[in-house]
Amino acid sequence: MCNVAVIEFFIEHAEPTEFHGKRVLEVGSKYVNGSVRPFMERFLKPDEYIGIDIEPGKFVDMVVPAEDIVKRFGEESFDVIISTELLEHVRDWRVVINNIKAAVKREGYVYITTRSHGFPYHGSPHDFWRYEADDIRRIFSDFDIITLTKDHEFPGVFLKAKKPTAYTPTDLSNIAIYSIVLGKRTFNISSMKDMPFAKRLKLKFSSSKAKWLRQEG
Repeated sequence: MCNVAVIEFFIEHAEPTEFHGKRVLEVGSKYVNGSVRPFMERFLKPDEYIGIDIEPGKFVDMVVPAEDIVKRFGEESFDVIISTELLEHVRDWRVVINNIKAAVKREGYVYITTRSHGFPYHGSPHDFWRYEADDIRRIFSDFDIITLTKDHEFPGVFLKAKKPTAYTPTDLSNIAIYSIVLGKRTFNISSMKDMPFAKRLKLKFSSSKAKWLRQEG
């Protein structure tokens, strides 16, 4: 899933030397309103491009939960890992991010795009988190951050980072993220009982997005 700004981010920041002849994993690859995959495969020419998601669909090569990346592929298995518009949808974001970090090779790259506070609820099937630039900077403090910028279309943040040779994982347990379900920053969402609130938010999504589009137009 991606918007025009996400595609622009990859066009501007993805270097051919990072992808050409390399092994690439896209986490959350199902085609929903766009994809960076055609650009990657046509112009950057990776040797292997694997797309995973929790359900079958266009651009999904394997059905693998993001929480099981290391279990399925092993540590340091990919030269590049891409995740567009996924992290807000996974309940245990620490497990997913730790899997992404572990599965990319040292001196390899991660590209992350996700939503920030102010973007409405968009369950797919769920929607839990909103990340700010400072959150991503803390979460990836164990990587060399190359680019960290905001989405110029809608509230969101984009990251390009490189895994250092001398890699020591950052402890993510003390980082609280804004939860759209709870309406506040929190360390964890302990129960799915919060989902009725999320359903009410979902009803507002269409009108909120339409309002933004009118303002942008």
